[in-house]
Order: sequence, then structure tokens, then C-alpha cells
Amino acid sequence: MDKNFWYLKNCDLFERLSQDQIAHVERNSSVRQFGRGNLVYLPTESSDSVFLLLAGRIKLYHITGEGKQALLALIEPGELFGELAILGGGEREEYAEAMLKSTILRIPGPVIQTLMEQHATVSLGVTKLMGLRRQRVEQRLKSLLFRSNRDRLTYLLLDLAEKYGRLTSQGVLINIKLSHQELASIIGSTRETVTVLLGEMQDERSIDIQKRQIILRKAQHLAHTIDFKLTPALQAKPDQSGEYLLRGAEA
Repeated sequence: MDKNFWYLKNCDLFERLSQDQIAHVERNSSVRQFGRGNLVYLPTESSDSVFLLLAGRIKLYHITGEGKQALLALIEPGELFGELAILGGGEREEYAEAMLKSTILRIPGPVIQTLMEQHATVSLGVTKLMGLRRQRVEQRLKSLLFRSNRDRLTYLLLDLAEKYGRLTSQGVLINIKLSHQELASIIGSTRETVTVLLGEMQDERSIDIQKRQIILRKAQHLAHTIDFKLTPALQAKPDQSGEYLLRGAEA
């Protein structure tokens, strides 16, 4: 379990715990492997534990009345999910599915609750996590209600760039592979619509698609069209030809 000890110690939520406290969490937790497409949990299952993703990627989603996926969040290594258990259990409200081969540490709810009672930093960290998740869901809901398919897709690409973006000489590479159907699930649209919109953006030279990865060639221009505030690291400026080049990137 030494490797799991390292993961726990390097998780932001637990970094200030003592070795004895980390060891207690480890002793009372269990590790499971999930293949791509495997479900970690289902709605209506008992919410008696939280999960720390050690490796891989997890998606959280609902199934709509029409049988479509409505994606809620993408979980990366080092992040907690299934945090409803912290509030006293109940039933799960969403699906959790492995997008990649994933390794997960299952931590019983009472263990996290005890840590929250003993450490203000853990309590604050969990509260911030839950608040940020709620905020992102509310922002996505507003986007679904008041934006066109084109604007919702643009918002999503910029949002993904904020989390997964990497600066290259061509633009902002969104360093995560999502299918057209997965993109459609996030914005509440159809695969066919997303395919058409991505094609239009390519024709406009706003984006490039290479091996299922998307490069935002004109990140600042796209942000301007929907009033999206880019972080300074992803801001760009146009050159004489009108192309948007990343600050500091090679021309």
C-alpha cells in the first residue's frame, strides 16, 4: 500500500495530515481497478463512501428521459468524487464510469467525516470542492438554457482548454480526447450537430482537429464571441495576417 500512501500524501486535500493520519485513511480504504467503460457506481446505490482517483479518468453523468447522457464532470487523478457520502449518505444521484483504465481508492464516509471534524483544512477543502462542482453545473445549466448549439460548443471548448489546454506553436491544444458523441452529451446536443459545428469551425480556421484532439487556433477570438474570460496563460493576440498566435509561442 506504499504507493497509495504517496497518492494520499500528494492529494491537495490530505497534504497537511500527519503520517499516522494518512496511514489510518489507508488502512481503512480499499483499492479497485476499473477497465474502460466499467461503472464505478450507479444511481440509487448506497452513498457510503467517497472515491479518490489514483490513475485514469472518470466521467459523472445522468441519463435523461430520452435516454441520452448528460455529462456532469470529468474527474482527473488526485480528485475526489462521490462526495455525497460526506453529507451523511443517502443514494447516489449519478453514474460514474471509467473513461480510461482507472485505479480508485475507496474511502469510507465516516473516515472523511472524522478528518473534517479534526482538521479545518480538510473541511474547507471538501466544502470548496462541492461548491466548485455546483458552480460548474449551474454554469453549464445556464449555458444550455440561454445559448445556441454553436455558443455552447464554443464555451465547452474554451472550458476544456482552461483545464486541459497546452500551449503550442499552432494554438491551444486541448490535451484530452473526446468523441463527438461525448462533446454532444456535455452540451445537450446531438453528435450530428457537433460534427457539423466542428466542421464549420475548421473551415473558419478557428480550430484544427488532429487525431481526435482539438487545437484552438483563435482562442481569444472564440472567447470574445461568447464573452468568455480567458486566463492570461491562454490569451492570444492577432498578428498582421489576422491569425491568433499564443503569447510566447513560436511563429
